[in-house]
Amino acid sequence: MAFLAASSKIFGKSGATKVSLKQSKAVNNGYPNAQFLPRKPRNFFWRCSRYTTFFLMWCAGIWMPIFTYLTTTPPKYTSQMALILPGSGASASVNLESIGQASSYASSAFATDSVSPTQTYKRLITANRIRLAAAVSLDMPVTELPAPVIDLVDQTGLIRVQMKGPSAQEAQLRAEAILQAFQSELTLLRNDELSMREQSAVSAIEEYRSSVAATRIDIDRLQQETGFLSKDQFSAQVRDNDALRVLTENAQARLLEKTAYVNALEVTLGLPAAKAARVLNLYSDNNYLTYVKDASDKAALLTEMRSHYGSQHPRVLEAKAQHDLAQGTLVTIAVARTGLTEPEVIGLEMSQRGDRTALLADLVRAEAERQGANAEYHTLHKRCLEERQKLEIIAPMAARLEDLQRDFRVSEAVFTSAIARGQSSKVDVYASYPLVQVLEAPSLPLKPSSPRRMLTIVAGVAATFCVMVALALGWARFGMINWLIARREEHRS
Repeated sequence: MAFLAASSKIFGKSGATKVSLKQSKAVNNGYPNAQFLPRKPRNFFWRCSRYTTFFLMWCAGIWMPIFTYLTTTPPKYTSQMALILPGSGASASVNLESIGQASSYASSAFATDSVSPTQTYKRLITANRIRLAAAVSLDMPVTELPAPVIDLVDQTGLIRVQMKGPSAQEAQLRAEAILQAFQSELTLLRNDELSMREQSAVSAIEEYRSSVAATRIDIDRLQQETGFLSKDQFSAQVRDNDALRVLTENAQARLLEKTAYVNALEVTLGLPAAKAARVLNLYSDNNYLTYVKDASDKAALLTEMRSHYGSQHPRVLEAKAQHDLAQGTLVTIAVARTGLTEPEVIGLEMSQRGDRTALLADLVRAEAERQGANAEYHTLHKRCLEERQKLEIIAPMAARLEDLQRDFRVSEAVFTSAIARGQSSKVDVYASYPLVQVLEAPSLPLKPSSPRRMLTIVAGVAATFCVMVALALGWARFGMINWLIARREEHRS
């Protein structure tokens, strides 16, 4: 409002600005740069004609291209269609009796972030070979067929395709031709992939077949050389040898037990087992037993004399002499009969009060059992060593046979699984090129997509309005400047 009031004071009826020389002098005196102030406006009618001319020129510059665009541009129609890629994979499994299992699995097209199937199909749809095939089907030059516009919807498997044409039917036909060419190209690519895989599978199967045949020949030759038909024969011999080893260990344990018992008796009797039988025979000799009885009587008499008389009494000395004579005779007979030394015979306590007949009998019997156990152990041990040496000789051949048979089974399994895998892979045609379905068929547009008349007119109106605003600002610029100068002067005063 202040700006309008200032403007009404400045402009008169003729529209000229009332600026006195005195005011200009004050302004010039107050501002050394007064030469930069706006000049005096021209006549009102002159300004109106000038602004009207500019306005008409701008309107002509805006609306003539718009009118030309709307009247000369032919209408274009856009046909739209939508494709979708399923998000889940597919798997197949075949069980082969006595052979194994063959399985085929196609992972989801969106299982990895490194490759985007929608981007792949976008490049394929816009490829020149697709346009060329579509142009051939429409019987038109490829230069007249525009490239389809592809729009990928984020976070989905949707592919939106737009195709333009001079008419609604032509746009729909072009979109259908692009779709048919795209599907045909996918079929060709999938068939080509299956053909290449089948060729590689056939060569691999031939190599597996040769490997199986070579392994079979090696097995037959080794069976003829060793006499083994399978590893089971060698395993049976190993089990027999293990059982024999157990018997040998048991025999050794019995031998150790018998030996320990014999040693204990020898320590108890103080007599080796080899002389125990002769001592036992000595104890069964009647003549020797007579001398033993006589020696016992003499020992009893000596004991009786010592109980009545002193150690130097004649009767004691006589009884002692008789006892020593009987004892010496007994030792002499024992040495002659057994072959023992006198200290050994004296240690046997030959008198009846030291009778050890039962222990000697046990010693003789235990020694006999020990010798039997020793013979059994050495026989079993020798047999076990012989069989073990035989097994050590044939073990490498048995191991070689087992390796060949295992290689044969593996080769046969690989061979059969390769055949099964090659057959099952023919079902998986969407491994490299995922399945794509038509979500929306090519549509028949109801109205042209271009030119957009309403949008063009709105743009022209907006441009005209902007020109009017610019001219209005140019018209009122003197009033605005003078109003600002007046306010500044008021603040200074």
